[in-house]
Order: sequence, then structure tokens, then C-alpha cells
Amino acid sequence: MAAAAAAGAGAVVGLPAAAAADTRRAHTVGTRGGRASGSGAECRGLTHRGVVYTVGAGETPGTAWSERRMRGDIRAIAHDLHADTVEVTGDGVERLNATANEVAERGLHVWLQPTLGDVPEKEILEHLAEAGRHGERLRRQGARVTLAVGCEFWLFVPGIVPGADVFERIENLGKDDFDLAGMQKRLAALTVKAAAVGRSVFRGRLSYAAMQDPAFENVDWNLFDIVGIDYYSYFPQRAQYVAELRKFLRWGKPVAITEFGTCTFVGAPEQGGMGWDIVDYGRTPPEIKGNPVRSERVQAAYLTDLLDVFESMNLYAAMAFEFVTADAPHRPDNPRYDLDMASYAIVKPLKDRPDDPDSAWHWEPKQAFRALARQFDRAARV
Repeated sequence: MAAAAAAGAGAVVGLPAAAAADTRRAHTVGTRGGRASGSGAECRGLTHRGVVYTVGAGETPGTAWSERRMRGDIRAIAHDLHADTVEVTGDGVERLNATANEVAERGLHVWLQPTLGDVPEKEILEHLAEAGRHGERLRRQGARVTLAVGCEFWLFVPGIVPGADVFERIENLGKDDFDLAGMQKRLAALTVKAAAVGRSVFRGRLSYAAMQDPAFENVDWNLFDIVGIDYYSYFPQRAQYVAELRKFLRWGKPVAITEFGTCTFVGAPEQGGMGWDIVDYGRTPPEIKGNPVRSERVQAAYLTDLLDVFESMNLYAAMAFEFVTADAPHRPDNPRYDLDMASYAIVKPLKDRPDDPDSAWHWEPKQAFRALARQFDRAARV
């Protein structure tokens, strides 16, 4: 899971925990629609409220991507969650395009974020261009579309941080000889290329999803129309969130929280993006380490508290991470294998036959789903 990888990186190098999406993770001046949000004529709060929807291939036959299931999920996001935005992320242009089409047909804002990883840079940019062209077609047809050219390139793109895969890169970040300046130079070069590719195929607003520590991932936001931040901090005081987020307003551009969330156990918010680490993936099947206490209430409270912060700062958008993690099923019968405890998803997958990888499954809403739905619905009625 994305939260697993990127958050692990934050912990290794002593940075605030961050997350991305696909391997398993006080009032201040704000901006809305590119304008400073201090005028009394403007409404307050977020412009867009939504959820991240990952379109990965799935890890087992039972959890393989399904267009039928996707359509049902997007319908639930629109009608039951009351979201107005879906961040469509992952790899596979056909999956991305089909999902973006469905989001647009539902009248929702498409936040399109292709995230192909662990392949050569040329393939990643070609994948971006192909997805971006489809986003532009949707935009010209009247859909509301934002294109994010990628997510935390330092983690997912080979050659920026040494390592053959995400986990090797995380490990290398903690080494004494890690070259931060060199990493930032390589990251900046790719970001410039990706922004140029995005501009060449897409005429709408452009963004990127960065980790929350600008001292590490120091993006030049002049390249983009919207500042995008994957946000997994935990603070005991609301004002501390505001102070940390305020630094991103200095660019004078709309700020979008491209991911925020936590796992489903007591103490998960304090773990930041490292909540996934309660699973021992070295065992077959993977199992929960120690004796964490499942708590949907803790997850729901963290999400709604952060959403209140984002609303109070008049940020542009906030997308909860994530809708469903199909390969982290809930096991009410056996907490040792309740992988949903380590999931950031707001719904819980339940298999008909828990030990069968081919089993049919369905999801049920967690408390976080219901809590966000109430807040999204209330905001839409204002």
C-alpha cells in the first residue's frame, strides 16, 4: 500500500510520515480557485471534498480490478458518501480511463493522477501523456478535470533514490551516505519533465502530489496551478496542524490535500503514515503483530478532525485516503488476520470464504465513511 511505502520513508529519514497510493498508503489566509480567500464576498471552507480511488490490478484473482465493481463504488461515492471529487489514481491507462469516465458521468470532479512506478522514466512519462490526453478529452466534453502529473516521484520512480523497488529506496534513505542534494536535483529534473508533458496534452489545471515535508521534497510549485500535499501528520493541538500547513500557502496558489487518513486501531493517528507496519508481511498469510485494538471510531475522529482544519483554512480540496483496499480484508472472526486494521480505507472488505484467494467479497462502510458522509452532505447544503 502507498501509505506503507512512503510513510516508511518518512520514518527512516526522520521526516514527518507521508503516504502515496499503490503498494499494499486557527484561521489563516488561504486560496480558493487561485484567488486569495480573505474577501468577505467569498464563501468559506473547501471547494472540493472527496476520496482517493485506486485502480490497481489487484493482488489475487478475487480482488482483480473489475469495471462492474468500480461502477458500483463510484455510485456509492456520489450518492452515499456525498463526495464531489474522486481522485482516480493508479496505473493501467484502460483502468484509469474507464474510472475517470464513470466519475465524469456521475457529474463529479475528476482528479486524475496516473501513478505508474518501478519502470523506466520514459514509460512513466508516456503513461502520463496517454492518461492526460484522455483527461483533456473529458474536459473538452464538459467534465470538471484536474490532472496531477504524479505522486512522490522520489519514491516510485527508479533512479531518484537508489534502490530496485520502493522498499529498497526506503532502506537507502536511512543510510549515512544518503545524498539528499543529489536526490533533490534528480527529482526536480523529472518534475520539470512531467509538468511539461502534462501541459503538452492537457489544458486544464495541473498539479502534483508531494510528501508533506518541503525540506525533503522541495517542489517548485511555479510549475503547477495547484499545490498538492499528501498529509499524514498527527498533532495533539489543532493549531499545530494549521502552523504546518500554512507554509504551503506562501505560493499564493490553491492548496489541495491529495491524501489524508489513518488506520483502524487505537493509536493509529500517532503512527502517522506508519500505521500499516502492524502487519508482518513476512508470514504466509500476513498477520497482525502484537495486540492492537481495532477502533473504527479512532479512524473516523481523525479524519473528521483534519477535515475541520482544512475547512477552517479555506483550502481548495481534500481527498481522504482511500475508498477501499481490497487486499486488506476485515476478519471479525480472527483479529490476528484482520488486515483491515492496518488499512487506511473507509470501507472494509469482507470475503465470503476468508481463506480462499478466489473468494467473492463485498465491502461495508466503516464509521469513517459515515462520518465523512455527514460532513460532506452538510457542506454541500450550505
